[in-house]
Amino acid sequence: MESSSPSVPFPLLQAPVESTYRACTIPYRFPSDNPRKATPVEIQWIDLFLNSVPSFKQRAENDPTVPDAPAKAEKFAERYTAMLEEMKKNPESHGGPPDCILLCRLRELVLRELGFRDIFKKVKDEENAKAMSLFEGVVQRNDEIEDDGKRVENLIRGILAGNIFDLGSAQLAEVFAKDGMSFLASCQNLVSRPWVIDDLDAFKSKWTKKSWEKVVIFVDNSGADVILGILPFARELLRRGTKVILAANDMPSINDVTYPELVEIINKLKDADGKISGVDASNLIVANSGNDLPVIDLSSVAPEFAFMANDADLVVLEGMGRAIETNLYAQMKCDSIKIGMVKHPEVAQFLGGRLYDCVFKFNEA
Repeated sequence: MESSSPSVPFPLLQAPVESTYRACTIPYRFPSDNPRKATPVEIQWIDLFLNSVPSFKQRAENDPTVPDAPAKAEKFAERYTAMLEEMKKNPESHGGPPDCILLCRLRELVLRELGFRDIFKKVKDEENAKAMSLFEGVVQRNDEIEDDGKRVENLIRGILAGNIFDLGSAQLAEVFAKDGMSFLASCQNLVSRPWVIDDLDAFKSKWTKKSWEKVVIFVDNSGADVILGILPFARELLRRGTKVILAANDMPSINDVTYPELVEIINKLKDADGKISGVDASNLIVANSGNDLPVIDLSSVAPEFAFMANDADLVVLEGMGRAIETNLYAQMKCDSIKIGMVKHPEVAQFLGGRLYDCVFKFNEA
């Protein structure tokens, strides 16, 4: 299930990692809680994962690569539901007490044991094709903005708008099934600022004064998220002479883009001279983070990726799973950005914000 090579801590985490880093943002329990009784927060989050079972089951039923998919999808729903119900009765079962990493891991484990490798493959491919046809128009609109600060704000808004394409959220999976997502409408319809965490002005003033040598961006979903949100931002960094590493998952999980998929997307967007819409992309590297979940524990990444990222001076974590539910408070040795949209009511409640509120957290080293 894990990447075959041994994993190492992400080198830009503040040391000592053992004592200063906790991957999960929201504490489901405290040391004073009874270890054998599920806490209200644990129950709330287990219910959130229970609510997503039908949409995962439906994707699995329609997986053309798995023989007997409907029967196996039924088995997935039964097994995973039974695990979650058991955790409510005994939080120490199944490797608990639960946190968002364990709840995601168990879901992937059951799917993979039944032969489901990538139940979102079809929708990812469709969304990637759709987003790639819109890419040129999106970068052109950005290029037309002359003011540096306004342009970067537009790029950041694009990342947040793209981040809506998330089929791990039960509500959004439903909206999406009905009518897809319009990227431009999403850009214009972001909740008003100030967002629940809003360091955008501080970042804009830094952007106009400073350029970074090397940026690592942990990407999130396929489709509009990576292609219309992250890639125009990465292209802008390349234009400024920055080296950019895009870190993508080793294995499929929900509709997150994987390393091989992202390599293919970039190759398709490059012209014969290796340029992306007129910008030289020789300083762009796609890396395999070694991760296989929609959340990420930075104490465990692929060694090759860690080596590449070692001297970066800006780390960007994007998406609710990697930047809000995990790593929101992760401290880095260099500048960092945590950016994403709040797509679960439980996260909004924890942060004291609104559903579909935005997080833009910028910390200087």
